[in-house]
Amino acid sequence: MIKNYVKIAFKVFMRRKFFTAISLFAISFTLVVLMVAVSILDQLFAPMSPETKQDRTLGVFAALMMGKQDINVGDVGYAFLTKFVKTLPDVEAVGMYSVSSTVTSFKDGFEIKSQMKRTDGEYWKILDFKFLEGGPITDADEDKANFVAVINEATREKFFGNEPALGKFIEADRQRFRVVGVVPNVPVYRDIPSADIWVPISTSQDIGYRQNYVGGFKGLILAHDRSDFDRIKHDLTSRLHSVPLPSSLFDTFDCVAETEFERSTREFMGESYSTDAGPGGNAIRSYATEVIGLIILGAILFMLLPTLNLVNINVSRIIERASEIGVRKSFGASSRTLIGQFLVENMLITCIGGIIGFLLSIMILTLLTNSGLIQYAEFHLNVRIFLYALGLTFVFGIISGVYPAWRMSRMHPVNALKGVVR
Repeated sequence: MIKNYVKIAFKVFMRRKFFTAISLFAISFTLVVLMVAVSILDQLFAPMSPETKQDRTLGVFAALMMGKQDINVGDVGYAFLTKFVKTLPDVEAVGMYSVSSTVTSFKDGFEIKSQMKRTDGEYWKILDFKFLEGGPITDADEDKANFVAVINEATREKFFGNEPALGKFIEADRQRFRVVGVVPNVPVYRDIPSADIWVPISTSQDIGYRQNYVGGFKGLILAHDRSDFDRIKHDLTSRLHSVPLPSSLFDTFDCVAETEFERSTREFMGESYSTDAGPGGNAIRSYATEVIGLIILGAILFMLLPTLNLVNINVSRIIERASEIGVRKSFGASSRTLIGQFLVENMLITCIGGIIGFLLSIMILTLLTNSGLIQYAEFHLNVRIFLYALGLTFVFGIISGVYPAWRMSRMHPVNALKGVVR
């Protein structure tokens, strides 16, 4: 029976090519937009190398000093991370890294611009880089201020071409570093691990950073388990009242431990603070819940319009086929049989639209990756996104077919033969 349904479905599709084309466009366009959007979000936030431990990592990204007439909001200071975050109890590791800075190098008379981060040894224990050559910066390198560097593939190619880089020297920020490791390129939208060159914090030419409580650095806290997040956040909050303030202009110091997604949503919405919040009183707040709600609402609304259009198209197809339905009912076809046939037709055209949308999504993501608009970007569809798309396809087919199929089952044979649809 299913085989006959499929044969009839293709004849119907070819008979009314315009309706078929509109249906395929609505399905494929909607799925393309959703799949591309989900793929981009997946690349931005899903755990993947080198952030394979992201599900149990908290970041300390922002700090705030506030007084009645002055506010200082920025990155976290080295002194705060060393004295108040590094000493948090019962965590697996605490690392830190500097905000990326642009450094200039020269090779054979040509200027090379690179993004440099300064890190400690713990940073490399929290992140799971796959080394193409050598190994990471270590705690000993940080303690002894060793002039060593880890570089990415692109930097190796710029300085050394196709030759190995291990043990060779590069100059950056008017300093000379020995290459101890080479890692794959990390897209710039993965802010925590992304850079061209990584060197120890202690090799900085300006040691004034050691006294700062706000500015210049960010911290990473690796928990034993995600269930420890609330305890770690509470432990950090309880220490804030002990932070020494640099002048009488400030009476409040606030800082939060948050996930990368929470940080990204806060920055997307604009950093927010409450002028009446005390230490640990959510002066720096998260917008994660609101943004998740907006994403879900936007996806639902985006799917709603093409779904309603498909319902209208399917109803029109039923009206056009009223005589056919009347004849079949007169010869004993049950409502269940007709509903089954129509749902098979609808699911078939939805699946075809889904395949078109899937192929177009791959093409668009490949073009976006190869365009070079986003440095080191790699957008692609994975199994998880494919399953999401498959689920959406079936939801599309079922929702847009249920009401028209119900209308079909309610048609009286005599009225259908006359072309009267109520």
